[in-house]
Amino acid sequence: MRRTYLITIAVGVLLFLFVSAVLARVWSADGAETDAVTALVQAEARGDETAVVDRLQGCRASVACRTQVAAYVAELRRAGGVSILQMQLSTGFTLSGHLGSARVAWRSPTSLPIVQCVRVRRAGNAFSGLHIELLALSPRITSDADCPARF
Repeated sequence: MRRTYLITIAVGVLLFLFVSAVLARVWSADGAETDAVTALVQAEARGDETAVVDRLQGCRASVACRTQVAAYVAELRRAGGVSILQMQLSTGFTLSGHLGSARVAWRSPTSLPIVQCVRVRRAGNAFSGLHIELLALSPRITSDADCPARF
């Protein structure tokens, strides 16, 4: 009887540790997405076109993407650091990959708020690991607008 009780406790502890590890991976994807989007708009605000292109998956190979990035960087370059005012991630809790748009409102010390969207792919799953790919950057949108379906 005592042996069965100890085995049950051990199995419960192992199950708890397994579920905790899976949930930690899922929630760390939110942080990774926040960090990736923040780094993207910081590069854009400081006028670092190369860094923006490098952060967007496949952008280096696309003339259209590089041209768009050049236009966005020229328009949105700002002096000073970037403050993230609000960020809506591309998805909530998910155990597998997902494709969606993150909406970010940011500003520099010399600007009014700027709102953009970033197409984000969360690839992988909670067991093998999730990783973030930034696919596209939208032009500036109005502060009350939702992310466009295509950009």
